[in-house]
Amino acid sequence: MSYLLLIRHGLSTYNKAGIWTGWDDPDLAPEGVVEAQQAALTLRDLPMDLGYTSIQKRHIQTLDIVKKALNKDTLPIVENIALNERDYGTFTRKNKWQVKKEVGDEIFQKMRRGWDYPIPEGESLKQVYDRVVKYYQSTIFPELKLGKNVIISSSGNALRSLVKYLEKISDEDISNLEIATGEVYVYQLDEKGNILNKEIRNQHPNIA
Repeated sequence: MSYLLLIRHGLSTYNKAGIWTGWDDPDLAPEGVVEAQQAALTLRDLPMDLGYTSIQKRHIQTLDIVKKALNKDTLPIVENIALNERDYGTFTRKNKWQVKKEVGDEIFQKMRRGWDYPIPEGESLKQVYDRVVKYYQSTIFPELKLGKNVIISSSGNALRSLVKYLEKISDEDISNLEIATGEVYVYQLDEKGNILNKEIRNQHPNIA
């Protein structure tokens, strides 16, 4: 049995301003630093052997805060572009609420939470799922299978993709899944990757 911990990064400066981030690379906002610290405090009872994150600062900063708070400075960390946030293409750096006014509620919801809705010059959630799950299967799960306890720090859409895979959520129902900044999904997995237990820590209603 192994632990798999999925932490969404703390609030970023773009999140705070309501801006679609995608592959841009903003820092954590001060509130995001606090969220990451609070998340770390909820994980003091859990073992960690290995960490994975993207190449984006907000994910790396969040994991660094967790490591420092838990006195795990020697925790090995692997960075890979496969765990980057969804590429929002032409909508990157645009205010999401202004976009909502321009395109209407229905189209906005499809763009933001739909499964296979195209984004000009960007990615659908399905495309994010394909790269995240491929990396999980090829690189992360073998470590879990060996009994290592893993923490992954990434963005909402990358983590939603992995949760969809782990929990076998349908294409239709994945639109209902929201992961707040700083929240942590804690899974216990058997040697085949099946979920034995799940809980959500540092849970709060803020969705950025």
